[in-house]
Amino acid sequence: MSDPALLLAVAATFFLAGLVKGVTGMGLPTVAMGALGALLSPVAAAALLVVPSLVTNVWQLFDGPRLAPLLARLWPMMAAIALGTLAGTSLLARGSTGLTTAALGIALIAYAAYSLLARQIRVPPRHEAWLAPVIGLTTGAVTGGTGVFVIPAVPYLQALGLAKDDLVQALGLSFTVSTLALGAGLALRGAYPLGEAMLSGLAIVPALLGMRAGQMVRGRISQTAFRRWFLVGLLLLGVHMLAGALR
Repeated sequence: MSDPALLLAVAATFFLAGLVKGVTGMGLPTVAMGALGALLSPVAAAALLVVPSLVTNVWQLFDGPRLAPLLARLWPMMAAIALGTLAGTSLLARGSTGLTTAALGIALIAYAAYSLLARQIRVPPRHEAWLAPVIGLTTGAVTGGTGVFVIPAVPYLQALGLAKDDLVQALGLSFTVSTLALGAGLALRGAYPLGEAMLSGLAIVPALLGMRAGQMVRGRISQTAFRRWFLVGLLLLGVHMLAGALR
């Protein structure tokens, strides 16, 4: 990747993706995969986002006050995400992402539209013990197949009724596990282009700058406004994924 125009496009993509992530706590891989998909193969794009995604997710994970309680509550889901992702990377390694990405986009649009127009979905605490591993395995399979960590982990975590900062920290935990498992799965299948992986380090700076700008915006909005914009962000991500898959 020696073309200056391509390098500039990658930097701009990761700044925008970091900005979205800073505000909503998510969206970096979705935005990055969508934009880079027009420039690179799905495997190369996934390899390029692993390092900046990991760095921003770890930052998000530790930028909160309740890591220990969240780990104690969510570890079954995290373990299942890792297993599902490792098993699902064969699809991404083969480049078979169009149908799954379109389905994900539709699911995101439906969930976000319903939550914006109707009552918030809630998961009763008594159902977490069996539902968390199911959500984790499904999220892992989707991550392995598309390189995107959103469905169904994000709607599930939001349905737990977590406070604004707790939700963002929980998303950081989920995305960190997904990123590590995705990188490991691609490497195990020999589908991790070393050149792209090394260049992905260059995307860290614009991603962190965008994320910091987004965090400043998030700190100025209320819990109600955060929920509304969070769901709007999900809706837009779904539209973006569906449009990209249908091109």
